Amino acid sequence: MANVVVVGSQWGDEGKGKIVDWLSEQADVVVRFQGGHNAGHTLVIGNQTYKLSLLPSGIVRGKLSVIGNGVVLDPHALVAEIGKLAEQGVTVTPKILRIAENTPLILSLHRDLDRLRESATDGTRIGTTGRGIGPAYEDKVGRRAIRLMDLADLDALRSKIGRLLSHHNALRRGNGQPEIAPETLYQELASVAPLVLPYMDNVVALLDKKRRAGNRILFEGAQGALLDIDHGTYPYVTSSNTVAGAAAIGSGLGPNAIDYVLGITKAYTTRVGEGPFPTELHDEIGRRIGERGHEFGTVTGRPRRCGWFDAALVRQTIRTSGIDGIALTKLDILDGFDTIKVCVRYRLDGEEYDHLPASQAAQERVEPIYEEIEGWKGSTAHARSWADLPAQAIKYVRRIEELIGAPVAILSTSPERDDTILVRNPFQV
Repeated sequence: MANVVVVGSQWGDEGKGKIVDWLSEQADVVVRFQGGHNAGHTLVIGNQTYKLSLLPSGIVRGKLSVIGNGVVLDPHALVAEIGKLAEQGVTVTPKILRIAENTPLILSLHRDLDRLRESATDGTRIGTTGRGIGPAYEDKVGRRAIRLMDLADLDALRSKIGRLLSHHNALRRGNGQPEIAPETLYQELASVAPLVLPYMDNVVALLDKKRRAGNRILFEGAQGALLDIDHGTYPYVTSSNTVAGAAAIGSGLGPNAIDYVLGITKAYTTRVGEGPFPTELHDEIGRRIGERGHEFGTVTGRPRRCGWFDAALVRQTIRTSGIDGIALTKLDILDGFDTIKVCVRYRLDGEEYDHLPASQAAQERVEPIYEEIEGWKGSTAHARSWADLPAQAIKYVRRIEELIGAPVAILSTSPERDDTILVRNPFQV
C-alpha cells in the first residue's frame, strides 16, 4: 500500500474534487497540508454536491480528516463550514476531524489588511480572495501568529495579542485605519475557542501512528503548483508552498512518507486573478471553453481566464512536484474543435525557451509557440474505456504525455464519478 499526494499541476481549478473524492474513498486518512479557505473542492456524490473550502474531502465519507500545520485556519470559517455540512446531512465530530495544535489562525485583522491591499490603486494588486490568507502567513513567518493551541490558555493569550497588535496597529495607522483594541481581539478568539478546541490534536504523533499501522494516507493539496510561493509565477502566487514537497512540511511527516505524487491536469488551461498567462484566449474560442467548462471559482464564483494547454508549464510542475503520473480532466470540453493548439515552448526577444522564465517582466512578454493537433468530432463525454474515445482524442492524450514527460494515470471525462478511465491506481504502486 502507498501514501499519495495530490497536487494541481497548473494554476488550480483542475478538477481535483472528483479525483480526491475517488481516492479518499480508498484512503484511511485524508490530510489537508497547506492553504486556507481561499481554495476549495467541489464533490459530487450521488445527487448531492458539496463545496468544501477548508475541510479535507474525506470528511463527507466519514474518513479521518486532518488539517495540518501548513494550513492557516480561520476558526469562524471552519465553524460555518461544519454547520453548512450539517445542513446537508454530514455530521462532523472530533472523532473524524483533527486539527494540528500548531496551526496558525486567520483573524479579522488579517482579512482587513488583505482587502485594504487589494483595493490599492498603485499597481500592487495581486488578485487575492481577500480572506486574509497572505497576512496570516506573514505573521506565521514573522513569529507573531496566534496558533490554535493558544486558545487553550486564555490567560496567556493577552500577551500574545499585544505582540500581534503592536505590528498590525502600526500598519493600520499608516493606512489611515482605526486601531484594534486588545480586548476586541481577545473576545473574537475567546468566543470561538470552545467550538474549535475539541478538534485539536498532536497531528504529528497521530499521523505517525496511522502510518506505522499501515493506513493509507492521502495528502490533499489546494490551489495549483504554479501558485507556489517559490516556484510559481511570483508575485502572482498564493502565500504557501503548493508543490508536493509541502505535504511533508505541512503535516509533520517526513518525505519518506510519500510514495506517489498525482498531478491533476486540465486538458486546457485556466487561471483566476492577476498574473501572466501565455496561452490565454481573449476570443470566441476562450469564451466557448469557459462556458462549456463552467469555469467559475468554487469559493469565489469569479470567472476563470481560459486558454490552450501549456505543456511547457506542466513540464515545470512535473519537476518541482516530482509528479509520477497525471489525472487528465475535462477532455470532453474540447470535443468538436477542428484544431486544438498546445504550447510547447516560448519565444522571447528572438530566443526560444522550454520553460517559463522566472522574471516577472519576462513572464509578461513571452509568446507561446504552438503545435496544432487535429481535433475530433465525436464525443469523449462519459467515456469509461479507451475504446469509447475517438481515435484523435487518444492521439491528443498521448501527445500530451510525450510533451510533459509523465503518463496519464487517470482520465476524467465528466464530473460524474464513474466517468473515469483508470490506467493506474496511485495507491497500488
